[in-house]
Amino acid sequence: MDLLNGRLKLRHLVLVAAIADHGSVLRASEHLHLAQPAVTRSLREVEGILGVELFTRSSRGVTPTVFGEAFIEHARSVLAELRRAGERITGLADADVGTVTVGTLLAGSGMLLPRAIAALKRDRPGITVVVREATFDFHVPRVMDGEIDLIVGRLNPIQDQPGLRQIGLCAERVRLVARPEHPVRDLAAPTLADLLDHPWVLPLEQTALRRELTGAFRAQGLETPTNLVECTSILTVCALVRDTDMIAALPEHAAATDAGVEPLPVELEGVHQEIGVTLPDQRPLTPSARLLLRHLEEQARHYTG
Repeated sequence: MDLLNGRLKLRHLVLVAAIADHGSVLRASEHLHLAQPAVTRSLREVEGILGVELFTRSSRGVTPTVFGEAFIEHARSVLAELRRAGERITGLADADVGTVTVGTLLAGSGMLLPRAIAALKRDRPGITVVVREATFDFHVPRVMDGEIDLIVGRLNPIQDQPGLRQIGLCAERVRLVARPEHPVRDLAAPTLADLLDHPWVLPLEQTALRRELTGAFRAQGLETPTNLVECTSILTVCALVRDTDMIAALPEHAAATDAGVEPLPVELEGVHQEIGVTLPDQRPLTPSARLLLRHLEEQARHYTG
C-alpha cells in the first residue's frame, strides 16, 4: 500500500489521533473545532484509503481496532516528529524560545530537576518546560515516539529498549520515613521486621524502587507489607506519612523538604538510587532539550541530595 501518493493527508493523521485521544467522534470534533459530520466524513475517507476499519462504534464512543491501534501509533509518531521539527527550526532561528517536555519519576528527580529548570529559565525565560510525572514504563513509549524529550529520575534497566540510552548524573540515598510522633520511634533499636506492624506506602510494582524494596525485605526473610497503599505521587505519599502511621521509602530530599516527614533509624540494605537521564539513542534532542540537559549536568556536579 503506497500512502505517499498524495491521498493520505496530514489532516487525516490529526483527525485519527484526536478521535483516539478523546474516545468519541463528537469530542474529537469539539476539540478540532469542526462539525461532527465533517469529522465522520473524514474518518470514512481515511478508512477508505487504508481499506480497513480503524474504530468500532458503540453508544459509549469508539474503540480502536487492531488496525486502528497500529495506525494510531504511527500517526502519533509522525505528528510528534513534525512538532519536533518545528521546535528545532524555531530553536535554531531563535535560541530564546522553544519547548522541552520532561518525564519525571517519584523516586528520581528530587531537587535536581527543579534546580536545572530554574537555571534554564534564568538563562532562557522564553523556553517553556512541560513536566509530566508517571512511571518509567509509562514514559518510555512517549520518549520513543517523540512526545517526551527525555526522562529525568531513577535509572531503570533498558536492556530490552535498544532505542534508548542513559546518562548517569548523581546518586541520592533512599530512606525509610515516618512522622515524628510515630510509635515505632519508642523502640530502642527498631528493625525492618518491627515496621511490618504498621501500614506502608510503596511505589507501584512496576517501578525499580519497588523491586529493590521487595529484595530488601526478602534478604531479611520478610514478606512485602500487605497493609499498604501503592502511590507514585510524592505529595500524596508525604501527606499520608505526615497524617497517619504509614511508613514509606523516599529519596532523602523528601524528608528534608517536609517538616512532618523524618527518617527512621532503619537502614535499607541493597537499595541504591542512581539519578540520570533516559533519552532517545538515535534521534537528536531539540535545542531546548539540549539546554536543559546541559543544566541538569551542571546542577548534578553540585547536587548533595
